[in-house]
Amino acid sequence: MAVITALLLTTLAVTIVASLFWQQQVQVRSIENQRTQLQKQWILRGALDWARLILDESGKSNQGRDDLQQPWAVGLAETRLDSYVENGRSGADASDATITGKIIDAQSYFNLAGLAANGVPQPEEIKAFERLLTLLRIEPTLARIAAAGMAAGQSKLMPAAAGEANGTTAPVAGAQQGSQAAGQQGAVNPDGPPIAVQPTAAATGQMGVTQVEDLLALPGFTPEIVAKLKNFIIILPVPTTINVNTASAEVLAARFGVPISTGQAIVANRSTAAFKDTGDFSMRAQLPATVTATGFGVKTNYFIVDGRVKMSRAALEVLALIERPNSGGPTGAGASKVLWIHEN
Repeated sequence: MAVITALLLTTLAVTIVASLFWQQQVQVRSIENQRTQLQKQWILRGALDWARLILDESGKSNQGRDDLQQPWAVGLAETRLDSYVENGRSGADASDATITGKIIDAQSYFNLAGLAANGVPQPEEIKAFERLLTLLRIEPTLARIAAAGMAAGQSKLMPAAAGEANGTTAPVAGAQQGSQAAGQQGAVNPDGPPIAVQPTAAATGQMGVTQVEDLLALPGFTPEIVAKLKNFIIILPVPTTINVNTASAEVLAARFGVPISTGQAIVANRSTAAFKDTGDFSMRAQLPATVTATGFGVKTNYFIVDGRVKMSRAALEVLALIERPNSGGPTGAGASKVLWIHEN
């Protein structure tokens, strides 16, 4: 019995000591992970500040236009960070912290914010979105559902499009259509039945559609459809024009109601020389005479920063939306600002 008791006590002591060591290891690893997470966040915060500086400097020297030949459009390849960045390894090990990222013109996408204004769907924008859905082989009737969802989440007072304040941009198609008299009676659509206007968010308490992923809450939208649309649509705080110097062939074709081949020809045309202004585009694009060219420009006010930091066994991806006013600059009220940040 004495021997058995001694063995049991020894086993119990070993178990307790092992448990203490395990808890200590877990706590140390948790602290290391927290430190790594904070380091990644600070690195990406510095990267966002650097991106803002690039955009502000580009805004002062781009002569009223934004195109893919400017410095902001050059992506950052995977770059090893300096050795002062700790990653939890011993001093004898080399740091493997890397960063990569790029700046994307948010106005190269089709902005769903223009589908409704002051809680009223806009027929011209809906038709443009229907054309985009058709090009992507997606059910075009989803455009009306998206417009109703956007209208339901809007307040009755919506800011003016950012592009309308810039003399080099054309007004958003349909931005002035639909009056307050339409109210809850529905917007008139010359090519189809009236578009039902849902009560606004202020009246129902419904959350608005502010991100592309929010479309999944609308009937008919599936994860597969949303994943297919992510490369072509965006939801910005206000309606905007599309930038013909950066938009894809599909978005251009949908915007102007032309075949995809015409959109591809526009992309090829700008690859030799960017469009200087809307007049230059109208002259060089050679659109059919029946096309009413509206809702486009060559200036951008919204950009997306897509960055990724990898440190040892952990990685952090960030998407951020940056607004750069027309009077952008590194200091003062006109400097660019970050509107939202999504971490993954």
